[in-house]
Amino acid sequence: MAAQRGMPSSAVRVLEEALGMGLTAAGDARDTADAVAAEGAYYLEQVTITEASEDDYEYEEIPDDNFSIPEGEEDLAKAIQMAQEQATDTEILEQKTVLPSKHAVPEVIEDFLCNFLIKMGMTRTLDCFQSEWYELIQKGVTELRTVENVPDVYTQIMLLENENKNLKKDLKHYKQAADKAREDLLKIQKQRDFHRMHHKRIVQEKNKLINDLKGLKLHYASYEPTIRVLHEKHHTLLKEKMLTSLERDKVVGQISGLQETLKKLQRGHSYHAPQIKVDHSREKENAPEGPTQKGLREAREQNKCKTKMKGNTKDSEFPIDMQPNPNLNVSKESLSPAKFDYKLKNIFRLHELPVSCVSMHPHKDILVSCGEDRLWKVLGLPKCNVLLTGFGHTDWLSDCCFHPSGNKLATSSGDTTVKLWDLCKGDCILTFEGHSRAVWSCTWHSCGNFVASSSLDKTSKIWDVNSERCRCTLYGHTDSVNSIEFFPFSNTLLTSSADKTLSIWDARTGICEQSLYGHMHSINDAIFDPRGHMIASCDACGVTKLWDFRKLLPIVSIDIGPSPGNEVNFDSSGRVLAQASGNGVIHLLDLKSGEIHKLMGHENEAHTVVFSHDGEILFSGGSDGTVRTWS
Repeated sequence: MAAQRGMPSSAVRVLEEALGMGLTAAGDARDTADAVAAEGAYYLEQVTITEASEDDYEYEEIPDDNFSIPEGEEDLAKAIQMAQEQATDTEILEQKTVLPSKHAVPEVIEDFLCNFLIKMGMTRTLDCFQSEWYELIQKGVTELRTVENVPDVYTQIMLLENENKNLKKDLKHYKQAADKAREDLLKIQKQRDFHRMHHKRIVQEKNKLINDLKGLKLHYASYEPTIRVLHEKHHTLLKEKMLTSLERDKVVGQISGLQETLKKLQRGHSYHAPQIKVDHSREKENAPEGPTQKGLREAREQNKCKTKMKGNTKDSEFPIDMQPNPNLNVSKESLSPAKFDYKLKNIFRLHELPVSCVSMHPHKDILVSCGEDRLWKVLGLPKCNVLLTGFGHTDWLSDCCFHPSGNKLATSSGDTTVKLWDLCKGDCILTFEGHSRAVWSCTWHSCGNFVASSSLDKTSKIWDVNSERCRCTLYGHTDSVNSIEFFPFSNTLLTSSADKTLSIWDARTGICEQSLYGHMHSINDAIFDPRGHMIASCDACGVTKLWDFRKLLPIVSIDIGPSPGNEVNFDSSGRVLAQASGNGVIHLLDLKSGEIHKLMGHENEAHTVVFSHDGEILFSGGSDGTVRTWS
């Protein structure tokens, strides 16, 4: 060990504090240092100091055995002794063990000053103090014994000042938290008052609505008998109307027969009249003409003029005795199950712009497609080879329909015209002009002599193919007429409109016979089923409705929205209804079970859909200019 002379006793204490070792007593350390100083030398020896035990009592390990008294050795004295021992153990365990606190070493003056200068950041003063202080210590000028420790009052004052600062900081934070909580409380109270008033208002409105609903129920209950009677009268009038229409048709037939007989008689009279007329006129050249004879002569002249006009215009006559619908027997005899498991087979890009309509030939496996690129194309199935391309319209095509014989085609367009085409040559043979705005749809009469069209100008027109003129204009809708369809083998027309109604018309008179209400949005398409018993319609919100055409009442409403339904079509059996939706999905409705099947394949909007004759193939057209086949 190195021996040093003149080392003060405080250095030993500083070393002990730096090493973190507590000596037994500060007084003993000073006595030892004085004794060594009297000898004139200080020795620093390496001493191993063990951690002093907090308690010098040596505890014996007590086995944790059961203190039960064994049988055969029961003794009152032993039992009392054992009870006392247990009570003593309990008291020992309940007593709180107080560990002796470690000896707090007071801070000396020089350490206090150094700490103060470090705390204040006075580094240069600290360096000067340390150099001068230790220089005095080395010279022995300063007596360490006279240097005392820093009084505890100063230390406590500093601790209290630090604690006071911390408490002030906490107080400031608590005040801020209290202010924020006060603001939040005021805000919550205002919200509570607002919601309370709103709740009271809602309760008042609820009570008012409940009272109004009760009054409406009573009012409706009072009108139920009247409504029932009116429904019965309505059905009775419909039956009488149908009977009257049948009798009217019979009378019209009789009148037409009488007119033919009258024409023959007039022809015979006019044939023999010249010989008689010459002499009669010569005889009556100077005779006065009475009023009756004058009226007869004027009536004959008017009748002759009308006969000549009819002969010149060659107007077609609406058929009176229509043949029965052949689809009635076909649908009854068809026993094959309906098909729903269609898969996308082919995609044919036929048009540069969206496909607006696809239609099947009435007898052959031929398909025609119309597009907004002003073209229509005839396709041969099943490969969809383009057999014929027609052009002539000056704007987009909206619809097309085959002639019942299949040798002609009618197309409607945004150029306000309806054109008839000869499919053998591909030439336009007739153009009907009369609508003021775009034409949405067209359809052929079963006899093949009339074409009906519906337009954006809120009207529908019936065109005579033979006289090449408009025979009748149907007025009644208050918005665009989006579709038109002839009832199979009859003179009845069905129109759907953006005014949310369906209308049934008599094509011979141009009178609206019935209007059907129920849709809440614009109706895009409506069609008869092959048997003619039902009507299917779809609107701009995807709602499809089925109507009983015989009772003119709704059957069911199916919401497939919110995407719009663009077109609906039945298969040949009338058991499956297909709908082309605005989201590109083809929905198939099983009319027997009510299940809805979805065909996913169009990337964009699906505009049109049609079944093949046997129902094995489904064709659909989309806004991407493609026609897709499903089988």
